[in-house]
Amino acid sequence: MSTPPPAPPAPPAPPGSPAAGVVTASQPPKPVRAVQKRAYSLVQYSETTTRFLRMLWVWLIVLACSGATARAHNLPGTAVLLDFYPDHVGAEVTLPLGDLELSFKQPLLANPAEALARHEVALKEYIAAHVKPETLDGRAWRVSVERLGLQTNQPPFDLVAHLALTPPPETTPRKVVLHYSLINHEVLNHKAMVSVRNDWDTAVFSGQPELLGMIEFAIVPMVIDRTRGSWWEGFRSVLGVGMHHIATGTDHLLFLLVLLLPAPLLATNKRWAHFGGFKRSLLQLLKIVTAFTVGHSLTLLIGALGWVRLPGQPVEILIALSILVSAGHAVRPWFAGRETWIAAGFGLVHGLAFAGSIAEYGFSPWYLASTILGFNLGIELMQLAVVAVTIPWLLVLSRTRFYTPIRIGGAVIGGLAALGWIVERAWAWRNPFEPVLNQIAAHPLWAMSAFAVITLIALCLQQLSPGKNYENP
Repeated sequence: MSTPPPAPPAPPAPPGSPAAGVVTASQPPKPVRAVQKRAYSLVQYSETTTRFLRMLWVWLIVLACSGATARAHNLPGTAVLLDFYPDHVGAEVTLPLGDLELSFKQPLLANPAEALARHEVALKEYIAAHVKPETLDGRAWRVSVERLGLQTNQPPFDLVAHLALTPPPETTPRKVVLHYSLINHEVLNHKAMVSVRNDWDTAVFSGQPELLGMIEFAIVPMVIDRTRGSWWEGFRSVLGVGMHHIATGTDHLLFLLVLLLPAPLLATNKRWAHFGGFKRSLLQLLKIVTAFTVGHSLTLLIGALGWVRLPGQPVEILIALSILVSAGHAVRPWFAGRETWIAAGFGLVHGLAFAGSIAEYGFSPWYLASTILGFNLGIELMQLAVVAVTIPWLLVLSRTRFYTPIRIGGAVIGGLAALGWIVERAWAWRNPFEPVLNQIAAHPLWAMSAFAVITLIALCLQQLSPGKNYENP
């Protein structure tokens, strides 16, 4: 019987292993370095995540603040709009019913109208208790909740409260410390965005409110200082709005310019004949401009006071019709000698559109007289500037034989634009001529320079080849 071969020898144990019988001092029993490295990576990741979340939170706040001019019911909280008047501050507070129900602790969302009727007195007391303005030295203002209303046109539904905040006697309403805790004393994540809607002295109007800041759970008083500015700053702003309105209102200017086209001429046998002389032409031009001014100033005043209110669409259609009538008169004398009355009559229509613009810009009703004066004065200044630049070249050009085609061409352009506006405003079809007119209105210096060059060229050609003399003998 043969003996089995011996087993192969075992491989030598690696140095430092327990089998070798030796453990080196530099070799720990666990991978400490790997654990430390992993912990350090986790700390770095945590810090990076924290920084990212902070940046995201700041970005969300900035985004919310940038939408302060949006409608209040689209905001994720309360909107507080302040109106500064000479003796008090008005506040319109829009409260989301969902959050208000949590803080007021009464059911409101199920039937908002019924809930408002049942809890109106308690709601007014609740609102007044959590809106506490005071002076810098700690004297309390008087808070009056004048009326409550509901916004239920689209969710989220809101309660709209109108407040009057009155300072102590002999104290300015333009500097106030606002203690505000509506809803956020109970709903910790609720925010209130505070904006100035109307402040004449700093030229802030409801068309472009000024965001003051945000009140959150940490109830910190908001110090509001509006002592800067003056009455003149508000008046100057309204004056500029009036000038801008007429400068960009191509239909208003086009009516006046087209009506002025035949003013230097005399009418004979139902046709426009020769130049009527400088004195007569200048007087006729001034009468037309003055009549238009008187007409639109009258209805601007009446419309701004609310005595006459007409829908915007028929007024805009009548303005386009006034341009069409003026264009026809520039081709043939439809109402020769009665241009002053036509200018005044159509001026009444244009004034109603100006009055609608005052409401659109959201000027403060408290300063209504100053608003009407400044807005109308701005219109007149811009209108006079356009007429003053146009009349001299118009008088010179009307003495040449080239004035007839230029007058008819201008009347045709005005008539086509008017027809386009009538169709657009009556049936919402796009006016193809409006972009061209807007481009001309956007570059008035180039337009007037081109008109001046055309006039000088016509005058030179007239001198080189006199032909018929258009000047009144």
